[in-house]
Amino acid sequence: MPRPLVLVLGDQLSLDLPSLRDLPDGTVVAMCEVAAEGRYVPHHPQKIALILAAMRHFAATLRDRGLHVHYSALDDPDNLQSLVPEAERLAERYGCDEIRIVRPGEWRLWQSMSERESAALPWRLLEDDRFFTTPAAFADWAQGRRSLRLEFFYREQRRRTGLLMEDEAPAGGKWNFDHANREPLPAAPDVPEPPRHGRDATTSAVLDLVAEHFGDHFGTLDGFHWPVTRRQALVDLRHFLSRLLPTFGCYQDAISDTDPFLFHSRLAAALNIGLLSPREVCEGAEREYLEGRAPLNSVEGFIRQILGWREYVRGLYWTRMPDYKRGNTLGATGDLPACYWSGDTELHCLKRAIEMTRDNAYAHHIQRLMVTGNFALLCDVAPEALCDWYLAVYADACEWVELPNVLGMVLHADGGLMGSKPYCASGKYIDRMSDHCRHCCFDPKLVIGKDACPLNSLYWGFLERHADALAGNPRMALIYGSLGRMNETKRAAIRDQASAFLAQLPRATAWPDDGEEQRIQHMTGYAEEAP
Repeated sequence: MPRPLVLVLGDQLSLDLPSLRDLPDGTVVAMCEVAAEGRYVPHHPQKIALILAAMRHFAATLRDRGLHVHYSALDDPDNLQSLVPEAERLAERYGCDEIRIVRPGEWRLWQSMSERESAALPWRLLEDDRFFTTPAAFADWAQGRRSLRLEFFYREQRRRTGLLMEDEAPAGGKWNFDHANREPLPAAPDVPEPPRHGRDATTSAVLDLVAEHFGDHFGTLDGFHWPVTRRQALVDLRHFLSRLLPTFGCYQDAISDTDPFLFHSRLAAALNIGLLSPREVCEGAEREYLEGRAPLNSVEGFIRQILGWREYVRGLYWTRMPDYKRGNTLGATGDLPACYWSGDTELHCLKRAIEMTRDNAYAHHIQRLMVTGNFALLCDVAPEALCDWYLAVYADACEWVELPNVLGMVLHADGGLMGSKPYCASGKYIDRMSDHCRHCCFDPKLVIGKDACPLNSLYWGFLERHADALAGNPRMALIYGSLGRMNETKRAAIRDQASAFLAQLPRATAWPDDGEEQRIQHMTGYAEEAP
C-alpha cells in the first residue's frame, strides 16, 4: 500500500485539489511555511500574511475532515526553511514512499520538483485542473498559429464553456463590449464600502509573526483586509456580484485619487490561492446578467478578465518558460526608480499608485498598466527589475500571472507576442481617466517647461529612442506620423527635457533579499537546488 506525502502549497488551498482526491490510508498532508518563499523577492507583508493565514485555516479544515496534516510553521525549530528539503525531511520522518504535488505556480519550483521524479524518494507531479485550460490544451491551441492574440483564445474559451453564449452566437451579438467600459469617474461616485473581515486568533498570530520576520519589507500591515478562509472569500464574491458588478464595466478603466478599490472585485488573490474557483466566479457573474441584475458590458468585461486573460497569460507562461523570462526586445537596462519603494515623487499619479500599493498590497489593473507600468516603460526600466517589483508588492501576484502581464503587456519586452504595440501614454491619458492631475504640480497639457508633465516629454522621447523597433508597426503609424510632423526645434526641446528628467531620476540599484545566489536563480528561472 503506497504511503504518499501530499505537499499542499500556499496557492493550492482548494478541497478539490487533484492531489487530495482518492487518498490511500496512511497519507500525510504536509503544509510548509518557509522563509525562502517570503524572501526570494521582498514580498509585501500583507501578501505573506494572507498566504500564511489562509494556509493555517485550510490546514484546520483538512484536519476537521479527518486528514493527517503536518504543518511546518515558520518558527518551528526543525523547519529547514526551504520548500523541497523540508518536504523531503517530512517524507522521511513519516516513512512515505513518494511526494505528490500539483503543478506549482512558478517555473523555478516546477523545474526543481521535476528533477526529482526519478529520485530514491520520487516526486509525483499532478496537473492542476482547477483552471479552465491546462498548459497542454493551450499548447494545442497555439500550435501552428502565427499570432497568439487574446481575442482569438477568448472566443474559443466562450464557445467551449458556453459562458455568455446564445446557441452558437455570443450574448448580445458581440464578443467584446470593451468600447462601453472606458468612462471616467463622475464627480462623486457612490462606491459601496468593501467587506472588512474579522481577525480570529489564527489570523492575529500570523500578523504578529509577519511583523516580526518580514517587517522590513515594503508595505504596511495596518490595513490588512484580505479573505483568509473560503467563507470570507464567498462574502467578497457576493459583495462584488450584488453591489459592484452592475457598475464595474463602464468605470473599470477609471482611476481615483482617494479610492483604491472603486468597483473592482479584488477577487484575484482569493482565486490565485484557491479559496474561490474561476468557474464559480464566472458562472456567478453570468447569472447576474441572465437574471437581469447586471448589464452585459459589465459581465462580459469581468468574465473576459478571468476566462480570457487569466487563462491566456497562464498558458503563455507555461508554454514559453524559462526563455520567456529573459525577454527584453526593447533593450531596456535601467534600474527601478527609487520612488517605487519610497513613494517619494512629485508625479502625483505615480505617488498615489505607490502609496495605495504600500497600504493595501493592491492597485487595480489600469494603475498597474498605465501608471506604474507606463512610467517604467517610458524610463526604460529593465524587465527583471520591474517584474520583481510587481511580484513582490501585490497580494495577488503569482509569477505565472505577473510575469506575462509585466514583461509582455507593460514593457512590450516579448517582441509583441502578447500585445501588438506598447501601452505607452502621455499625461493626457492620466488626465482623462483620473482626477490625479488636479492635485499635481505639473500640467498635463504642457510638454516643455518646468510646469510640464514629465510623462509628455518622456512619451515622445521613448518613441524617438525606439523608432527603429516600433515605427514600422501599423498600429503606431498615426503617432509616428505626428512625431514626424514636429519641427526639429520642438523635437530637440522635448528630447532635452526628457533626457534631463531621466538623468536626475533617483534609481534603486538593489532590493532586500536573502542572498545573491537565490536572486540570480529567480532572475534566470533556473535552479540548481530548491529555493
